[in-house]
Amino acid sequence: MKKITLTLLLLLAITLSMQAQKNFLDINYIEVTGTANKEVTPDMIYLNIVINENDIKTAINEQEKNMVEKLKGIGIDVVKDLSMEDMDSYFKSRFLKKKDVLLSRNYQLLVHDGKTVAKVFTELEKIDISNISVAKIDHSKITELRKEVRANAIKAAKEKAEYLTKAVGQTIGKAIYIEVTNENEPRPIRVNNMMYKTASLAEDAYEPDIDFKTIKIESSILVRFELK
Repeated sequence: MKKITLTLLLLLAITLSMQAQKNFLDINYIEVTGTANKEVTPDMIYLNIVINENDIKTAINEQEKNMVEKLKGIGIDVVKDLSMEDMDSYFKSRFLKKKDVLLSRNYQLLVHDGKTVAKVFTELEKIDISNISVAKIDHSKITELRKEVRANAIKAAKEKAEYLTKAVGQTIGKAIYIEVTNENEPRPIRVNNMMYKTASLAEDAYEPDIDFKTIKIESSILVRFELK
């Protein structure tokens, strides 16, 4: 009895699916693809900073203190934006007393523009901290920007459908099918290199800056509109 009921339900589902497909095919429609993109300047720039005991003349604890003071001096909230990445080195420096243990500490610093990045490089260079690299870039509103680009892609599809149907003396109705066909997934971009703007950092009148590649968000959406 259960097998018969299951079979009937399956047949009913198939019938309904075929009927829905038939009804869909009976509708006159126009199919178009809309595309949109947007480029934004990153406002989340992650720096890796490494202090190595064998690279400096000052004790590592003192160097850390100097680094924090330099970062505060250029307006960085070290409590919020500076974090230690390598806790092992911290515990070694606290508890190990062996002379042959070379210590290092790894930090991650979040800054929000190229000028601040350049200031970090310049100021830390003054205290012999030069092991600094840009790990990745991101944008704080990437989710909202992705939604905006999708909406613009659908608007582009509607505009295309409207002028195409107008050319043949018809109009479009409601959208009966929407599919995202192609979309890049904006993720934090890892950076392998960067370039200072052309000027000498030694010039007193020059405020250093660094240009970063923009983050590109793209979307293509297929839409079928009812044709009237």
